[in-house]
Amino acid sequence: MKHVFFINPAAGKGKGPELLKPLIEQYFKNPEDYKIIITECEGYAKEKARELAESGEEQRFFACGGDGTFFEVLNGAYGYPNVQLGIIPCGSGNDFLKFFSAREPFASIAAQVEGSTVPMDVIKVDDTYCINICSLGMDAVVADGMSRFKRWPLVSGGMAYKLSIVKTLLGKIGQRARIIIDGEDKGTFDCLFAVCANGPVYGGGYKSAPAANPMDGRLEWLIVEKISKLKILKFIKFYEKGLHENLPICHLGHCSVMEIEAEREEPINLDGEIVHKKKVRFELIREGIKFIIPKGIKLEGTEEALAKA
Repeated sequence: MKHVFFINPAAGKGKGPELLKPLIEQYFKNPEDYKIIITECEGYAKEKARELAESGEEQRFFACGGDGTFFEVLNGAYGYPNVQLGIIPCGSGNDFLKFFSAREPFASIAAQVEGSTVPMDVIKVDDTYCINICSLGMDAVVADGMSRFKRWPLVSGGMAYKLSIVKTLLGKIGQRARIIIDGEDKGTFDCLFAVCANGPVYGGGYKSAPAANPMDGRLEWLIVEKISKLKILKFIKFYEKGLHENLPICHLGHCSVMEIEAEREEPINLDGEIVHKKKVRFELIREGIKFIIPKGIKLEGTEEALAKA
């Protein structure tokens, strides 16, 4: 089986390639068993993943970077049963991996190559696929603003995030949207957040959906009603720790499909990537990919999943 490593050159503060390449080359005895691809620009990993997947050869693709790198590799390889997907974290986020009890084995080349696979659910959004969390609301607005501020000279990622939060809080808070869950109209809300989750954590550590499990055949949905700006910071403390679910402003449950119809085009978060839509449909794809679980990672209750792999 061929092992392909898609390395984001910006990962690890620009040191991703120089740190990972020697480890990969040291592990593999036969150069024919692996391939290293340094992503050159946005969309490059997706294009190369699809090109390689189309060969039909049994392969393992490892996204070496952050959530954005995996997003591209997933969308390039999705639909090809000959491909297994894994993550080697060296980005700033890697929120999806916070579902697992340990992170260290994901950073080990040996543990990854010697690992097993489990069938993993994904979220389908039009012709795009996500592994973790999709949302509309303040979080998506902040992420959208952050991408704009990052284009400013001398503005770091952290500074761009802070500037975007300030800008968001100074502007209008809340998006008015109609929410439909599995065909049932839940009504129209002024949303602080509207979330559809396959994994529990996003946004650098916010536990928006503590019950979410990407192997249980369901998505978790959450609607947080708009609140005053003075109450937002207090709420965020609960939201970050996953203690918000019993608050009266929160509505939640599980589903297979969540549809959102906003009054106008709004920023929509897709695993950290931002698109602008007025209507969006999040649909569960059961066991959509084969996900690599590194050797040393123990998952409770996944014996059935491992048996299917």
